[in-house]
Parts: sequence; structure tokens; C-alpha cells
Amino acid sequence: MTDSEETVAADITVLSGGPDPVELAAITAVLAGVLDELAEEQGRRQLAGPSAWERSQRGLRQTVTPGHGQWRGFSA
Repeated sequence: MTDSEETVAADITVLSGGPDPVELAAITAVLAGVLDELAEEQGRRQLAGPSAWERSQRGLRQTVTPGHGQWRGFSA
């Protein structure tokens, strides 16, 4: 762990069984690794920009203004 990384205490509750300190340390390490991987993946997704789905979405249409020559059903 580097100086720039922040340590966050987590509340872990054992619901059954009687794990010893070594077993608790092992599961804590596994969970920390999974959370680190998820954080990296989320960072990669944010750096990648909008998805194809987001790029394909059209914006809202302009307001239709009534009156002569203001709008037509189809462009010529």
C-alpha cells in the first residue's frame, strides 16, 4: 500500500462458524482484492467514454412552432 492509498475500516460480521484470526485475515484480503478489481474496472469504464448505446441516442427534438412556413412533415 502506498502513502496515497486510503485505508477504510470495514465492519465484518461472522454469522456462523468460528473462524480464527488467520481465516478472517484471508477472507478480508480476498474481499479487498475483489473491491480493488471492481474499482479499477469502473475507472476503465469511465475513461472509455460513452458506450455505443449512449452514442446512438438522439437528442430531444426542437419545439414545434405553429405558423405559416414554420415546419413541415418531411424535408424536401
